[in-house]
Amino acid sequence: GPRSAAQLRSVGISNRQELITAGAIPVYLRLKTRYPRTSLNFLYALTGAVENCHWQDVARNQREVLLQQLEGARALADLFNSQQDSLKP
Repeated sequence: GPRSAAQLRSVGISNRQELITAGAIPVYLRLKTRYPRTSLNFLYALTGAVENCHWQDVARNQREVLLQQLEGARALADLFNSQQDSLKP
């Protein structure tokens, strides 16, 4: 809806092609950083938009895989951030 579209614009996503290029999980992580109350349903909706299917089908059929990918992306981001911090003078 309009609120979701506004949130997506606030993290640099204004159309489906930009979402596809950026990827559902990285965009979800940007949203989660800016809007901490962002639910997993938003991730399912983003994935559905990328794959051209309904978010409830994504939630039902891809939930576990998406949660594993999300955890991996978070761990990678944490590792990157900790390495950046260690490089600061």
